[in-house]
Order: sequence, then structure tokens, then C-alpha cells
Amino acid sequence: MGSDLLFVLEILGTVAFAFSGAMLAIEKKMDIFGVAILGMTTAVGGGIIRDLILGLNPPTAFVRPVYALTAIAVSIIVFFPFVRNAVNRTERFGRLLLFVLDTVGLGLFTAAGIETAFSANVGASPFLLIFVGVVTGVGGGVMRDIFAREMPAIFVKHFYACASLLGAAAYTVTVSFLGHDPAMLVCIFTVITLRILAFRFKWNLPRPK
Repeated sequence: MGSDLLFVLEILGTVAFAFSGAMLAIEKKMDIFGVAILGMTTAVGGGIIRDLILGLNPPTAFVRPVYALTAIAVSIIVFFPFVRNAVNRTERFGRLLLFVLDTVGLGLFTAAGIETAFSANVGASPFLLIFVGVVTGVGGGVMRDIFAREMPAIFVKHFYACASLLGAAAYTVTVSFLGHDPAMLVCIFTVITLRILAFRFKWNLPRPK
């Protein structure tokens, strides 16, 4: 059950992050190759960093190309004008959709990252589990922003990386008495809930004045 749920979470996260990466590439006026690469990078970048930290070589994205191919397919679909126009029919709708996809992807990949660390049998400490979960959740987005010459969202976006951090912590606290599958769901729910609350109430970390 655990491996099946993990695969589903990773595919859903791949679709969500590929969509957000492709939309940023289109906003930056990239060609179809650039759109596909940025979408794929956003979707699998965090997982590649995770696997390198855990010593899983070659990374899963290269061993099981279904993730990269799914990301490329989603990115190319987004490139079509009728899809783009449907998404961007109003600026508010487009931004809200990207927020939802980014939030869902963050929750899914944070949970998947921790579960992968458990599956790797690396004798993971809670610190490593949380670190790997956060890196998996935010790594692809950081690579996306760097490639697109943007300030990485985790440094400026309201309560982004912190939501992943708290979701990962919720997993490590609950896994011992709930089991792996419920703990993954707790992690996802925590991340998504915190992101929605931060968006609704404009939560931000302190900044220099």
C-alpha cells in the first residue's frame, strides 16, 4: 500500500509542479523546448536533490523516466494556446490556479520525500527526514526560479518553506503511532492548510525594515 500511495503522490506532485513551471516559462516568453525543460526541472528537480542526499544513484528520475516524461507531456499541453487561454481567462483565476497547484505540489512532494528516505533504509534521524522532505518540496521550485532568473520563492513568498517544514515535522511526529500512509496524509494536510491560512491572512515571516 505504501509504495502505491507514494507513486500516486509523486505523479500528482509532478503534474502540479510541471504545470507551474511551464506557466512561468511561458510568462518569460520561452520557446516550447524551454517550457518543457522548465516544467520538467520544477517537477523532478527536488527529487533529484533528495536522491543525491540519500545516496540513491542514479536518481529515480533517470531510473524511472515516467516522472520526467509526465512533466514534459504536461508542459507541452500547457504550451498550447487554447489551454493557456483557458487558464488565463482572468488574471485572478490564473494566479489562484497557480497558487493551488504550487501548494498541492509542495504538500505532495514534502510527504513523498520523507517516505522515500524511510524506504531507502538510511537509518534516518528526524532531522534528516525533515530536511529531505523540505528539500524535495522546495528544490524544484528553487531550480525553476534560478533558471527563469527570478528570486527563489522560498525566500520571499509568504510562509512557503515553513509550511513544508512544519508538514515534515508533523509526519515525523505521527508516523510512529499512525503508520506511514496516514502520516503522509497528515503531512499533506498540514502543508496545504498552512499555505491556505497564510494566503488568506497574509502571514509573512519578519523582514528587515
